[in-house]
Amino acid sequence: MPEHHVVVVGASLAGLRVVQSLRSKGYDGRITLVGDEPHLPYDRPPLSKQFLAGDWERDRFELAPGEMLGGFDVELRLGGRATDLDVAGRVVTLHGGERLSYDDVVVATGASPRQLPDTPDLEGVYTLRTIDDSIAIRDELGKAPRVVVVGAGFIGAEVAATARTKGLDVTILEALPVPLSRGLGPTLGPAVAALHGDHGVTMRLGVGVDGMEGSGRVERVVLSDGSTVDADLVVVGIGVVAETSWLEASGLELRDGVVCDAMCRAVGAPGVWAAGDVARWPNQLFGEEMRLEHWDNAAMQGMAVGASIAASVAGDEPAPFAPVPFVWSEQYDAMIQILGRPHATDRVEVAIGSFEERSFVALLERDGLLSAAVGMNDARRTMRFRNLLRSRPTFEEATALAAELA
Repeated sequence: MPEHHVVVVGASLAGLRVVQSLRSKGYDGRITLVGDEPHLPYDRPPLSKQFLAGDWERDRFELAPGEMLGGFDVELRLGGRATDLDVAGRVVTLHGGERLSYDDVVVATGASPRQLPDTPDLEGVYTLRTIDDSIAIRDELGKAPRVVVVGAGFIGAEVAATARTKGLDVTILEALPVPLSRGLGPTLGPAVAALHGDHGVTMRLGVGVDGMEGSGRVERVVLSDGSTVDADLVVVGIGVVAETSWLEASGLELRDGVVCDAMCRAVGAPGVWAAGDVARWPNQLFGEEMRLEHWDNAAMQGMAVGASIAASVAGDEPAPFAPVPFVWSEQYDAMIQILGRPHATDRVEVAIGSFEERSFVALLERDGLLSAAVGMNDARRTMRFRNLLRSRPTFEEATALAAELA
């Protein structure tokens, strides 16, 4: 009988954790790891912070040096972007024509940055997703530019904080009236805006970008209210889209991601799994479908999928993947942490500390239950709510814990 073969498409955090989990769970078959970048797997959070600032070099955030991957007995196809998935024939085709037959395949291709529509081809305009993007932006920051960041989500806010820490003139443009309002709502978002205000960043809220102007290189950003902002460097951070374009002819159900069951198996496609930013699955703990773009989720989901494939090969039933979502962001000297599943309409109660102190733990309530905990500069007490969220507690239970911790 031919050796069982798992192909993992995506050589970032989620894909690497699949490989590690397969081996740790005793899978001894063949593994091929496919990555569209030529680099060995690396961590992405430093790209907008320590690496962008020039404080870290690449060896500080490599996820798996070559010798470690060799220990996992994995075949690498780096710089070999996948272009097609034949679900019925169980074949992945790579750019250049190589065909990889598989028994199980994991889609871990992550997400790609959204682009502003009708952006002219000007130098000095970037998105940030890869190490090469970060290197290019880091080089630009060394020229002391006037920096404009489009988008006040976590990536945009982190880039702005890094640039401002270097003493640069920074403006953040955000189309919504409050930063991070889609996730944190109108009460918590202003705390992030105030943090940037403390450090001298100019923030323009509730205004869109109509275009950019310049002679070969960006010189100004044109806003929807008719005003302009001078710029030598523009970083666009307006979110990402799941990287599923290579799957459009596969027959998989795609809906802003690969639609999966609770075990992260692609719906109606035996032998196909998904992990990381590209996976959309029902989280049974929260009773809702999710697609998460968080480091913690990519790591945990990759480990879970690897374990599930190993269990399936051994003839066992895989377990549902039902985590408490967790995301963090470092901006200036502040640590922001979000546990759970906040919605913009959730009721917010600051249970510990205060916005004014820039140190707090806020609890969010929906339908009588704790939906999320959000902390700034209070990591120890914020993280105490992670285990509590696993039990889907009432809001009263959450406030009782906060009272104990205060």
